[in-house]
Amino acid sequence: MSTTRSDTNYERSSPSYQEKSAESKYETVDPEIDLLAFYEDRAGRLVVDPEEARIELGDAVASRLKLTKDGTKVLWPQPTDDPEDPQNWSDRRKALQLFIITLAAIVPDFDSGVGIAAIFALAEEYHTTTGVINNLTSNWSIFLLGWGGIFAVMLMRRFGRLPILFWSQVLALGFLVGCTFAPNLKTFAAMRCLTAFFATCPQVTGLYIVTDMFPFHLQARKLNIWTMGFIVSPFVSPFAFGFLVARANWRWSYGIACMYGAVVVALIALFGEETMYDRSIKPVPPRPSSGLRYRVETLLGMMGLKMAKYRPTVMSGLVSHINVLWRPHLLGILLFEAMLFGFSIGINVTMAVFLGTPPPVGFGWSQYAIAGSYGTPIVAVLIGELTGRYANDWIQSWSIRRNKGVFEAESRLWACYIAIPLYICGFVLLGAAVENHLSPGAVVMGWGIAEVAVMINTVAVYAYCNDCFPKNHGEISSLINLTRTLGGFSVAYFQVPWAERHGALQVFGCEAAIVVALFLFIVPTLQVKGSRLRERFSI
Repeated sequence: MSTTRSDTNYERSSPSYQEKSAESKYETVDPEIDLLAFYEDRAGRLVVDPEEARIELGDAVASRLKLTKDGTKVLWPQPTDDPEDPQNWSDRRKALQLFIITLAAIVPDFDSGVGIAAIFALAEEYHTTTGVINNLTSNWSIFLLGWGGIFAVMLMRRFGRLPILFWSQVLALGFLVGCTFAPNLKTFAAMRCLTAFFATCPQVTGLYIVTDMFPFHLQARKLNIWTMGFIVSPFVSPFAFGFLVARANWRWSYGIACMYGAVVVALIALFGEETMYDRSIKPVPPRPSSGLRYRVETLLGMMGLKMAKYRPTVMSGLVSHINVLWRPHLLGILLFEAMLFGFSIGINVTMAVFLGTPPPVGFGWSQYAIAGSYGTPIVAVLIGELTGRYANDWIQSWSIRRNKGVFEAESRLWACYIAIPLYICGFVLLGAAVENHLSPGAVVMGWGIAEVAVMINTVAVYAYCNDCFPKNHGEISSLINLTRTLGGFSVAYFQVPWAERHGALQVFGCEAAIVVALFLFIVPTLQVKGSRLRERFSI
């Protein structure tokens, strides 16, 4: 996106201007201030309107600010004058990187979801039950998805985004091949867990890449696209491979998943670019090489090793995660998202059991019918993406107008008020449909409405946390990824046995009630006290 400096002349002698300037707490801002540091220190509160920037920051600072092409918004973070700064890349170049990371973000849960499509075939192959398959492979692979993200961010902080993304996907592909040819259940379980641990990297890299390339006012929209990738992914593989497993050996489903993983690796190798730009270092270190050599060295990690001396150590990444996690305005929203997203993970894992198990527990549907049902959440996530895109843009614009040109991070949470009523309706309807064996239409509507809510709410949480901690995009991404998987990996252990004893309506109703209680306790509190918490517990 091209940028221009503001050249608008404001009448400094006007009474209204002088009155506002006298009241501004930023009236003494140093004109030589580092605008990057200023943006990070004002975490969660951004002056977006150029005129308001002149009032709050003064002419000396405001005249240095770079604006959008139409001159209506201040760009945060401020791009440098370097054409290699990802903030200055062309729209097409940025879109290609977003496309690649979205396809890559599909990989982890897509690979995990293959086991859902093949659950009955795996139980038959290894002479065990579907419960054992879920507990030994699905649940533990989901658990490791979260911890793999922490490990990836620790490495990316020091060596860059691209090489860690590339090598993680190469390793994940190798272990997925191991799943395909596993001779016994122990080997299969080990390969599946290792696949999950390494494959999860794109699910934390996306927030880095979006914030590396796009200014603040576009980030929520782009996060919506990337988030859609990993939310829809666990449903795509059961939908696609459920039909295949019904007619062919289950190993073919893992083989095709390997082909998709290979395509992603090829796209990263051929078109992926390093979006990490060391703008906080003065001066910005020059590239040690250029052309094809730079391309190869960056991809393989040699460039990252050369630049590592300018960046934090790997172990400091662990400390930074802990330093961010204890902040009360983050901890509360993470707990809320963990339960909301976690229960939806449980549904994804156990719906195949509910639909395929004979009555009275389940519906006794065929493999074809189960596969077709997984088209429901796919459509729902797409609807959620469209709804969330326009809702977040409207909320952002409304918040800026309401605050006279200033954006407050807590306004992102208004989207949660759209999601929660949908979440309640979806879970209660789905529980009633499973318990009372209602029509397929009831299952479709309940499941679909719940997933629309998950999509809308998750984007709002990512955007809010991202705005509150502009210095810690990686830590935020990995902690959200960790909490959502910790919230969901164990659900499959108790969901089916609980439904067998007390009915699915009680199960899904209680899960919805827990989420609503957390919402009522956390979200309004953050909207009222969030700005004070940000100031008091800033990093």
